[in-house]
Amino acid sequence: MSVPGANLAAVTETSSHLNVTAGAYGAVADLYFDLARDDMDSLPLDRAMIGAFADLVRPAAGLTGDLGCGPGQMSAMLTGMGLDVLGVDLTPEMIDIARAHYPGPRFEVGSMDALDLADGALVGIVSWYSVIHALPTELPKYFAEFRRVLAADGHLLIAFFESEDGKVEPFDHKVTTAYRWPIDEIRDLAHEAGFTEVGRMLRAPGEEERKLRRGHLLLRAVSGQSGQTETR
Repeated sequence: MSVPGANLAAVTETSSHLNVTAGAYGAVADLYFDLARDDMDSLPLDRAMIGAFADLVRPAAGLTGDLGCGPGQMSAMLTGMGLDVLGVDLTPEMIDIARAHYPGPRFEVGSMDALDLADGALVGIVSWYSVIHALPTELPKYFAEFRRVLAADGHLLIAFFESEDGKVEPFDHKVTTAYRWPIDEIRDLAHEAGFTEVGRMLRAPGEEERKLRRGHLLLRAVSGQSGQTETR
């Protein structure tokens, strides 16, 4: 039996959480851009995963979404690999920086769990540490939305902080609270939304990084399956 007001309470909590996250990133947008713009230069394994993703997506010759794009450095990198890129981020200040510095991709303000895109509009999605702030109860909704906007056989590359003890754990991220996830649990949530695993990488943190293990999953949208939920 449903509890009156329960759905409204959940929506209100989610909206409040998104507002807090956007505000926290907006307050440090310029500093974040200065610190993150050259991150990939010292991360050859990460670049290899991104390169593999680009090689798989490029032949489809469609639009790739960089969801949670921040100030746009990943969108620019993907554009340089020959992809047509749309960057989406919740924080207007981040989108302003991205538009000012990277003229190649298109950038829009939006939320990853409710994208202003048609079903199957994308051939690829990159979610690069962009779901780490999502409430754990909300993460299935993000995967469902990724599957909705991704064409069948399209690819999703997701990066996150990996939990080494098998539990979903909050941690004190420098901007706002974030969560570590076991890689197999992320894989299982993606599978429930209509994805199958193509490959993975677990990476130890570098000397200049927060001392948390990094997880990377490359996934493919399964033909005939969708993350859409039935409306009753």
